Amino acid sequence: MLTIFTIPKAFQGHIETIQCNAINSWRRLVPQCEIMLCGNDPGVAEAALKYGVAHVPDIACNEYGTPLLSSAFAVVQKMARYPLVCYVNADIIFLSDIITAVKHIKKPRFLMIGQRWDIDIPTSIVFQESRWESNLRKRVVAEGSLHPPAGSDYFIFPTGTLGKLPDFAVGRAGWDNWVIYRARSLKVPVIDATQANMIIHQEHSYGHVPQKTGQKWEGPETMHNLKLMQGHDKYYTLLDATHVLTAKSLRPAWEYKYVRRRLVRAKQYLTKLFRK
Repeated sequence: MLTIFTIPKAFQGHIETIQCNAINSWRRLVPQCEIMLCGNDPGVAEAALKYGVAHVPDIACNEYGTPLLSSAFAVVQKMARYPLVCYVNADIIFLSDIITAVKHIKKPRFLMIGQRWDIDIPTSIVFQESRWESNLRKRVVAEGSLHPPAGSDYFIFPTGTLGKLPDFAVGRAGWDNWVIYRARSLKVPVIDATQANMIIHQEHSYGHVPQKTGQKWEGPETMHNLKLMQGHDKYYTLLDATHVLTAKSLRPAWEYKYVRRRLVRAKQYLTKLFRK
């Protein structure tokens, strides 16, 4: 059905807890998904062995030792058992509705994305409890918050859809926005599935970022990612989606927020054109 791949951080402290929560949630999807842990940070190989999932160690890194998304995307798409792949950040919990959402999409090419819910989960989730999913949903609604549409944490697409990525560093700003731009530039339908499924992001610190200059991912690697984007006009968000997926249907994105975004894009394009 689906090959899920991620590039985990080192399995240490609270990061280990939330990454194990995420992997355990993916392992419980039905039908069963192929799962690949990419990279060689401390504990990645051991986690793959522990959870009975694939380990893809040979991922290229930058000078800071941070894995490159271009390498992971290329390697996994060659290895994937299924024609449909999903890159997801290693702190994201999937619930059963992700599979239901994917099944609603019948297009030969597409990019499925969606907003996440942010919540602090300091301890391990007891997945053996029969009502773990419904209890977690209630907790997220009560305590969590829906993240703005600027950041994306998962991307589902048929293999070969996006072509080769630039050498973006994982976990730094900009690359996710470029991927949406890339899909749109290739005339690939971009599907906002926020209404169709609940994606849960477990909050964490950013102490792992080398030479960071701000509170989160700011630093030289983010600056390099932004340089690789080659212009702010390639900074796309969920508001640039062409379609909306709900629990019942897939339809063109004609809601006001999407149309307004297109008008802004059109104005920017015309302004740039006439300046030439």
